[in-house]
Amino acid sequence: MVCSKRSWLVALVLVSLCCLARSTDVSHDGRAIKINGERRIIISGAIHYPRSTPEMWPDLLRKAKEGGLDAIETYIFWNGHEPRRREYYFEGNYDVIRFFKEIQNAGLYAIVRFGPYVCAEWDYGGVPAWLRKIPGMEFRTNNQQWKDEMANFTTLIADMLKQERLFAPQGGPIILAQIENEYGNIMGPFGDAGKEYIQWCANFAESLNVGLPWIMCQQSDAPQPMINTCNGYYCDNFTPNNPNSPKIWTENWLGWFKAWGKPDPHRPAEDLAFAVARFFQANGTLQNYYMYHGGTNFARTPGGPYITTSYDYDAPLDEYGNIRQPKWGHLKELHAALKLMEKALTYGDVNNTDFGNGVAATKFSYNETLSGCFLSNANQSSDATLEYQGAKYFLPAWSVSILPDCKQEVYNTAKVTTQTSIMVKKPNKAVDEASDLKWSWRPEILGSSVSGLGGNFTENKLSDQITTAFDESDYLWYMTSVDISHQQQMTLRVNTTGHVLHAFVNGQLVGSQYGPNGNWVFVLEQTANFKAGKNHISLLSVTVGLKNYGARYELDPAGIVGGPVQLIGGNITIDLSTNEWSYKIGLDGEKTKVYLDNPDRKWYSGMIPTQRPFTWYKTTFETPLGLDPVVVDLVGMGKGAAWVNGNNIGRFWPNYTASADGCNGCDYRGAYKAEKCQTGCGEPSQRWYHVPRSFLKPGEPNALVLFEEAGGDPVQVNFQTVTVGTACSSADQGKTLNLSCQGGLTISNIDFASFGDPKGTCGGYERGGCESDEVYSLISEECVGKESCSIQIGENLLGKCNGSNTSSKSLVVQATC
Repeated sequence: MVCSKRSWLVALVLVSLCCLARSTDVSHDGRAIKINGERRIIISGAIHYPRSTPEMWPDLLRKAKEGGLDAIETYIFWNGHEPRRREYYFEGNYDVIRFFKEIQNAGLYAIVRFGPYVCAEWDYGGVPAWLRKIPGMEFRTNNQQWKDEMANFTTLIADMLKQERLFAPQGGPIILAQIENEYGNIMGPFGDAGKEYIQWCANFAESLNVGLPWIMCQQSDAPQPMINTCNGYYCDNFTPNNPNSPKIWTENWLGWFKAWGKPDPHRPAEDLAFAVARFFQANGTLQNYYMYHGGTNFARTPGGPYITTSYDYDAPLDEYGNIRQPKWGHLKELHAALKLMEKALTYGDVNNTDFGNGVAATKFSYNETLSGCFLSNANQSSDATLEYQGAKYFLPAWSVSILPDCKQEVYNTAKVTTQTSIMVKKPNKAVDEASDLKWSWRPEILGSSVSGLGGNFTENKLSDQITTAFDESDYLWYMTSVDISHQQQMTLRVNTTGHVLHAFVNGQLVGSQYGPNGNWVFVLEQTANFKAGKNHISLLSVTVGLKNYGARYELDPAGIVGGPVQLIGGNITIDLSTNEWSYKIGLDGEKTKVYLDNPDRKWYSGMIPTQRPFTWYKTTFETPLGLDPVVVDLVGMGKGAAWVNGNNIGRFWPNYTASADGCNGCDYRGAYKAEKCQTGCGEPSQRWYHVPRSFLKPGEPNALVLFEEAGGDPVQVNFQTVTVGTACSSADQGKTLNLSCQGGLTISNIDFASFGDPKGTCGGYERGGCESDEVYSLISEECVGKESCSIQIGENLLGKCNGSNTSSKSLVVQATC
């Protein structure tokens, strides 16, 4: 078909109009972020693309949108994308372009935090260790070498996003961008150079011309036009540094991270909702949950020498992508209530009334027709009844009620009515549950390393591990030799900044040690036999993530830097610190990639050695049936790393036991901190490790390879799936009770049903009202065999409770999935 010139012009105009229609103008005033000129309430949540897999992204984003989110926030992880200078990686879970396109496909906005320093409990704060090779380099200050490298990487990412038309003015989802990260917390020691640097950051960000507002979190002196924002558990008292900047909460900490040797922190849904409601009551209009899905620290990504492989963060979507109830549902209801009065919150006149004793009311009035009210009780212990505008409202302690029309309460932060789900781990149904995994093994080849051979280079000093290994491996060998006049027993003393140390003398392991409770600076002292003549000393220093926070944190040492390393025998002390030391990066198994299932590689079967350090184990397993997330239980293992079909699922350390103290009862009332609400005291810091289903091969054997550094026993290792085991829900008369399972599972039984005033919590209810067989049968008929069910609590149900006072009672149901 031949087209006329006029037809081509018409087509071109139509395409241009289409593109213009899809573009989004993002601006702001002192009240809110504006989308196409309209002030908006924006509810965002953090999902870090490298802490999940591309196959997980659509489901995570769908659940986030169903939970009432408008936007997804993520950092950009520099050391993941540029592992070696000018060598870039954007594949797999580092395919950041695909991630933003998935956000757009889900109908969500995006917030990009370039950093490129990110903190994020990420290895070295997201900064590549190879930067330490550059002469004159100083991190995060007015240093030309740092600015050059930072600008190079940030410009690369910005240009990639532009090329894919991912910024809102191009029709993409990204509506905000951040430069640097929490610099105000640590800028003091940098003095004037810190102030100059932050001004440079602002100018550089503007020069990228992305067409969006820029933010700087925790930066009270952020230069204009940067918008300074708040991070923390509560940000209602935060005030921006400029009247033309809206009040933005960049990180609302939904929980806290897991750490080796520490119990699991949890933040109650009631307190979290209280914090959000107070923020919007105080004229906030954009808040971001950190994290909405925490995910998993695959491979070697934890930051600091303390973060576990799990980065669950007690988020609304748990590490595996499951909906965490009641937190997810309670927040969803909060978001819906806030959206009912979006116009009033962003355009209305504000009137605050303080009633004393922590009780206050805020009314947003717009056009004499639209209004919205918050009634809050910030008292930590005393409930209150407030008479407001001719009506009385009951306000539990530490709660906020939301009245979208300033008349009827539709939500109270302390009244959780959404489902509670108790998650369980179930055996792998793909195999006979009684059968054990069949293991083979092979040793880590230590011969050359413990003999002082095969070093990469030598120095007459004890060097820093970071500037020697440049984070290419957790492991660095320090090797030397010493002449001893006669055979004798001597004490080897090694001062190290660790985090773990294994000492060998003449090929024999003589001692291993790590610094407990996060105290990674320690001294190893071990007695060993030395022969007359030359003796070989090999010290294997191990890091468990690099420090990620603080002013000039890159100068903090790791490894046996400086020592001293000494031999002590009788009255003689031999200082080996300035000996000729040979250095070797990594393990033999890492270099030969033992974790890949190579059929030509020799593995031993038969009797499997246990409690043997520096051992590789391998087994095969069938993919668990169903759709539920898969975990591997590594109970019995010591310390090391795990691979499934060649994919690194992270470091393991299940024998690092959490402190036995700190798991007391949890009251949501009062200011939250990570130590307030904890579980898991006296248990392994982490026992279950996420195996994404995209790592598995349905219908054929999968390979699990473990490197055991400290000594463990794989006999108890097994695969399980994670799903809802018990679901509980309650609702008052006239309301609807909802129950649901997940992963295609259905409700198999109603365990408990009571209308009245039952006591206890999910998994431990006690009767307290009408328990007629008719009520139980009606609920069972409505729910059993279904993945979800809804029950309208009306006379058809409550009428079965003859003689009971149903005016103020609730229906409580507990079901098994």
